[in-house]
Amino acid sequence: MSETSPKLRAVLDGIPTYKPGKPAAAGGPVAYKLSSNENPYPPLPGVLEGVIAAAGNFNRYPDMACTGLMNELANRFGVPVSHIATGTGSVGVAQSLLQATSGPGDEVIYAWRSFEAYPIITRISGATAVEVPLTSGDVHDLDAMAEAITERTRLIFVCNPNNPTGTAVRRAELERFLDRVPSDVLVVLDEAYREFVRDEEVPDGIELYRSRPNVTVLRTFSKAYGLAGLRVGFAVAHEPVAAALRKTAVPFGVSQLAQDAAVASLRAEDELLGRVGSLVCERKRVYEALVKQGWTVPDTQANFVWMRLGERTAAFAAACEKAGVVVRPFPGEGLRVTIGEDEANDIFLHAAEAFRKEL
Repeated sequence: MSETSPKLRAVLDGIPTYKPGKPAAAGGPVAYKLSSNENPYPPLPGVLEGVIAAAGNFNRYPDMACTGLMNELANRFGVPVSHIATGTGSVGVAQSLLQATSGPGDEVIYAWRSFEAYPIITRISGATAVEVPLTSGDVHDLDAMAEAITERTRLIFVCNPNNPTGTAVRRAELERFLDRVPSDVLVVLDEAYREFVRDEEVPDGIELYRSRPNVTVLRTFSKAYGLAGLRVGFAVAHEPVAAALRKTAVPFGVSQLAQDAAVASLRAEDELLGRVGSLVCERKRVYEALVKQGWTVPDTQANFVWMRLGERTAAFAAACEKAGVVVRPFPGEGLRVTIGEDEANDIFLHAAEAFRKEL
């Protein structure tokens, strides 16, 4: 009997493995998880009740067309239902975008460092990743990204606000960039953290999409809405792109529990906005405390802060964990810290202050 293994695609050899945020350790000090940009609040009013009701029918397939959710989103954002596609989180929709646009010989442009799923899903599609370094201020270098466009470019990701740096591109520079992109190249505005934006100069991608057929906007229910464990996201795009996304989506990928929870969350937006407002206030407190301690921290429009620490990254992450909070290190570069419960933020700030005094 042959001992050879089944043949797998060679492209898999160079694909990095996605690294989720480390969970809080059990058995140590009081531990908080600030490593995954999760919402620390429980489900919004009505959401848990809707999920429990839907759970009684999970012997049945979900509505594959996500009819209720699609209609709710169309009403919420003032777009045609035919311009919406759903998926298993915004990353699931992003992967469908790659399947619909890019393959061997094609190029996909994105900033780096940015969302770590981009290189994974790009290489899975067989396309070539073109990574454009951030500016010295950890912001997208849109001029360099525009200059990187070639006749092979099929898709460009702009993560706004950017994960993991929290920095955001403003309206004038983004519109200038979009004007430079050929009309047959798809620009994906990944706005997973849109609800946390308070800079009025950072545009709402859905307003930009309306007059630009080559712009697609990604949103998710995982962050502000607090449905990270249910995996539901969506895209707003002009009909040819949205139709392609629905065609490439995994059948029945979004569970009925997720659909019903997302609809209930959209209907509880007043409560949502209050919670987001509280997190933004905590973000401001954490940011200002870090600056006062002497750290250089870029302005953030997301629900996390970024600290570029270079070779000190691992040591700082270990100090935080010892103090009782788990953060997300990117070895040799920096670390991302989610804004969590007030007590968790206090523990992190105390750890940061103690670490700085030892430098």
